[in-house]
Amino acid sequence: MKKLLVPVLMLASISMAQAGNITVKGSDTLVRLGQRWAEEYMKTHPGSVIQVAGGGSGTGIAALINGTTDICEASRDMKPQEYGDAEAKGIKPYRVAVALDGIAVFLHVSNPVTELTLDQLKGIYTGEITNWKQVGGEAHAIILYGRENNSGTYSFFKEHVLKNLDYAEQTQTLPGTAAVVNAISKDKYGIGYGGIAWERGVKPAAVKKDASTPGVLPDIKTVTDGSYPISRELYWFTNGAPSGELKDLFNWALSPVGQKIAEEIDYIPLPKEVAEKNTIR
Repeated sequence: MKKLLVPVLMLASISMAQAGNITVKGSDTLVRLGQRWAEEYMKTHPGSVIQVAGGGSGTGIAALINGTTDICEASRDMKPQEYGDAEAKGIKPYRVAVALDGIAVFLHVSNPVTELTLDQLKGIYTGEITNWKQVGGEAHAIILYGRENNSGTYSFFKEHVLKNLDYAEQTQTLPGTAAVVNAISKDKYGIGYGGIAWERGVKPAAVKKDASTPGVLPDIKTVTDGSYPISRELYWFTNGAPSGELKDLFNWALSPVGQKIAEEIDYIPLPKEVAEKNTIR
């Protein structure tokens, strides 16, 4: 796993969050965690009102740049062009890793395939491998499911698994990981990908870095130590360093209480020392 990063740029945030109202928008991977954090935080902070919406990392980043959200949830870093667009509008993105995630490769529970190499995944999603028989399964066409291009998961998978090659045209793009999982649960020959917290009624494939290494399943241990090959950080972005109510929310999410909540709903908490390092001083 790449080195965990601390925030990028600092500038005091000025938003309606200072009045106790906080908007959170972005990653569909993170939306369940954002909603749960909001629910639990408001129980002990009755003056706070937190509204959380998904739509994809790209949607959240656009909202941050346009000044229509206090917190952008993203399952990827901002692109250079997005940083440039933000700067042009006087927005100073401040990034904090708030949890970890492994992008699981989802298969139907009856699929006899149990592991795939990164090269095989690349071949499957670029259209070079089209039949399950080519990777040890039944003789049947592989049905591809994926995310829309405004998704951080789509971008991360494309960069780290497809090596920036294009997805095969036959990939059926769906608006969220829940939709991907639902489709595969009903399709014996389907394959999809998404954050491990969304695994319901499907099975994850063990992923191998190459043909000579053992397959690794995504879980709290393998994502935290980086042995699972498709691991990543999940981010919150604000316009400048959080202050006031925003700062309180960030630090609560990074606290042992907030990180325990993440773990309870199948997200991967940050290592304790990283969470402490990312705390807003």
